Amino acid sequence: MMITNNSTHLNDDAILNVALNVLTIEAQALMDLTRTLDINFVNAVRTMLACKGRVVVSGMGKSGHIARKLAATFASTGTPAFFMHPGEAAHGDLGMITADDVVLALSYSGKSDELMAILPAVKRHNTKLIAMTGNPESPMAKLSDVHLLVKVEKEACPLNLAPTASTTASLALGDALAVALLELRGFSADDFARSHPAGALGRRLLTYVANVMRLGDDIPAVSSGASLTDALLMMSQKRMGMTAVVDEAHKVLGVLTDGDVRRLFEKGVDVRTLRIDDVMHPNPHTIASDVLAVSAVEMMQTHRINQLLVVDQDHALVGALNVHDLFAAGVM
Repeated sequence: MMITNNSTHLNDDAILNVALNVLTIEAQALMDLTRTLDINFVNAVRTMLACKGRVVVSGMGKSGHIARKLAATFASTGTPAFFMHPGEAAHGDLGMITADDVVLALSYSGKSDELMAILPAVKRHNTKLIAMTGNPESPMAKLSDVHLLVKVEKEACPLNLAPTASTTASLALGDALAVALLELRGFSADDFARSHPAGALGRRLLTYVANVMRLGDDIPAVSSGASLTDALLMMSQKRMGMTAVVDEAHKVLGVLTDGDVRRLFEKGVDVRTLRIDDVMHPNPHTIASDVLAVSAVEMMQTHRINQLLVVDQDHALVGALNVHDLFAAGVM
């Protein structure tokens, strides 16, 4: 049967108003959560923190999709977790749960048939149960060790049927659990990097300056006292848009960039008569090789520069990098 609806002829403003209404309702649902948050949230966090096994997250339908996402968030932020489909649990997957685990069950009604079929067995394992529902009087709430309330005034669906505001609230409350646990565990950026080694995020968290800097003969450098002509030749050969100026111990004294050279030509300066020491920038910005490459990105953005010299603890030149090196490494 085909269903017709005059709303299919909504104009652009009406469509935007629909979106605005959805976002307003869901934002209000999150604000309502802040007013109902209580000691049960603390108890849930403490229960999960004390867990010697894993957090087993489960839910059916739309709540199941939220549960799957939350399990992934817990696992990536220092709380071992996995998603268990309640239908599969009833056919053998319950064997994965032990008394050392904690089960986090999501159901807005609090009476999902699939969950209610397995939760008594979970309790017989002496496994702690945290229920996240919209009804504190529901069977799941009464069966749980800790109940988290996610009641919303209404769904964003105009029929007040499709889970929308309620799933948003459940997702946000689950994220709050994950972040609270992250804080309590002292989970660091290095810990995060170890669980996210691939992709752009992994590159940003695992790539150090030493991994991307130019070394040896690829470093543009001239000695103090060199002619400006020699410095220009060095800059042309190394194609980094700069050259370092170093002393006999290879310690950095200054830097000359292609921008400096352009300004000299604009002033009509005879470059053949100048020494590098006359025009270099003394005490240039430098960075160590053992810091994250993303720190080099931040330094370049802060100081509006495109190149950096890499030095050791004695301020001796050990490398160089420019913005193109960081782009190629995928850290910006």
